[in-house]
Amino acid sequence: MIISHKIRLDPNHKQATYLAKAAGTARFAYNWALAEWQTQYAAWKDDNTQPKPNQMRLRRQLNAIKREQFPWMLEVTKNAPQMAIIQLGAAFKNFFAGRTQYPQFKKKGKSRDSFTLTNDQFSLDGCRIRIPNLGLVRMRETLRFSGKILSATVSRTADQWFASITVDTDQHHLPPAKNQGTVGVDLGVSALATLSTGEKVVGAKPHKALLSRLKRLSRSLSRKVKSSANRHKAKQKLATLHARIANIRQDSLHQFTTDLTRRFHTIGIENLNVSGMVKNRHLSRAISDMGFFEFRRQLEYKAEMRGAVVVVADRFFASSKTCSAAGCEHKVDKLPLSVREWTCPVCGAVHDRDVNAAKNLEEYAVSYTVSACGGEGSGLGRKPKTKPAPVKQEFNTMTTFS
Repeated sequence: MIISHKIRLDPNHKQATYLAKAAGTARFAYNWALAEWQTQYAAWKDDNTQPKPNQMRLRRQLNAIKREQFPWMLEVTKNAPQMAIIQLGAAFKNFFAGRTQYPQFKKKGKSRDSFTLTNDQFSLDGCRIRIPNLGLVRMRETLRFSGKILSATVSRTADQWFASITVDTDQHHLPPAKNQGTVGVDLGVSALATLSTGEKVVGAKPHKALLSRLKRLSRSLSRKVKSSANRHKAKQKLATLHARIANIRQDSLHQFTTDLTRRFHTIGIENLNVSGMVKNRHLSRAISDMGFFEFRRQLEYKAEMRGAVVVVADRFFASSKTCSAAGCEHKVDKLPLSVREWTCPVCGAVHDRDVNAAKNLEEYAVSYTVSACGGEGSGLGRKPKTKPAPVKQEFNTMTTFS
């Protein structure tokens, strides 16, 4: 299993300057390679005898000219520009495969400052990491996992530097779940999650809690003269506050997802269309403040490490509109968001909207698990056009610990 452990660095002023130079070099190399790629690709389209651009050819081209045209690149590790071009090649590969949009130029101050090191260009010594042309930099903790170290990505968030170390390890198993059965989890805005057990988890909502301070710092930044020292200070303050909001949200989600995977062996959730939900101008801020995508990411990799199963219901599964009473399963035609409680016209059961949805997700997870492990199954979910064969539930996720 490939695991990435993100560790905060503690560089001195000289080391922080070097890290910023290396990140700037990586950004310049990426933009240079993107411009060259576009030029060479246009020439190849006009004349097919011209070579088609690729990351290997661009790396050799940069190596041939950097000593004369860009001598300042030699002040930092050679991995900074080389890995940036390799990442550009991966970006184009994903674009031509239809997975991502066309690569864009990186702008200083508006893109994440980072550079990548291969495993032969750095080493770890307890709570320190050795970086080429720099030496040992202190880390806030040691690497948690043993195994083959693949790479390290050094990045900056606000005024803090981090090293994300990727390890290929077999040391990825956590204590198994307590197996309290199956649970359905309905995500929402007023409460982050409602469980089929009746429990409601109120989200941290850090953006809402710190919104007044965020507005004040944003106004302060807008009043500063561009390119001035005071504007830079105001920008750093605002970035630090944004980082704090993200950290609070991340911490609350980690606590919740860890508790879920510790207690339950099978967890049913919805496949939410988050990108479509945030287009609702009345709810977009509240939805973004909850972190639905991050919740699912954490839940899936932690479930895999504990041997649990996450069952994702179909996006059009009517979890809120379907009566969860035993033997009923009546589905109402309309159920506006303003209706938080409703009565089933068939069996007369009174439902809390969120608890009802969570119970239906639990039933979906149970029926799906039976179907996957034992062939024919039943349940509330929509029947696929082609019934999949029973298979073991597996997940292939990139795990990041921070």
